[in-house]
Amino acid sequence: MKGRLRYFLPIFLIIFSCEEKKIQTDHEIDLFAAERQQGQAYIMKPQECFAGSDMVVSSSNIKLVDQSSGRGKSVFIYKVNSGNVLKTTRDSIVNFPFQFLSNRQLMFHRDSTSYVYLKKLEGYRFIAEEKHLKYQWLKGAPVYSVKK
Repeated sequence: MKGRLRYFLPIFLIIFSCEEKKIQTDHEIDLFAAERQQGQAYIMKPQECFAGSDMVVSSSNIKLVDQSSGRGKSVFIYKVNSGNVLKTTRDSIVNFPFQFLSNRQLMFHRDSTSYVYLKKLEGYRFIAEEKHLKYQWLKGAPVYSVKK
C-alpha cells in the first residue's frame, strides 16, 4: 500500500491543485481613457467664428431650401433673403438673396436675428454649379443670435 501511495500521491496533488483560473471580466481597464473624448465637440466662440470666416452676415430671414440625407453625407442648403454684411474677404458686393451649404442642420430661431458664419465652398462641385453656391457654413460654428 505504501508503494502505491508513493505513485498516486503526486497525481492526486496535481489533479486537485490545478484549478480553473477565472478571467476577470467584471473589471475592464481602459488604456486610452484620457485620449478619448466621446460626445464632446469643440464649440467656437463668437470672436473665433468671426475671425475664421470669409463672410459674416446678420439676418433674420434665413430659410431651409433643400436637404439631402440618406446615402453619403447629409447636405442642407439655406437661403438668406436679406441681411447686413458685417465682414467679407472675397466679394466686395454681396447680392441678396444668396444660398449657402451646411453639413448639419442649423437651428435658426424665428423672430430673431442670427449671425451667419461662412467660408468659401470646398468640394461639392456638382451641387455648387446647379444651385449657384459660393459659401458653406463654418465648421464648428454654432448659431449665435444677435443681441439687441
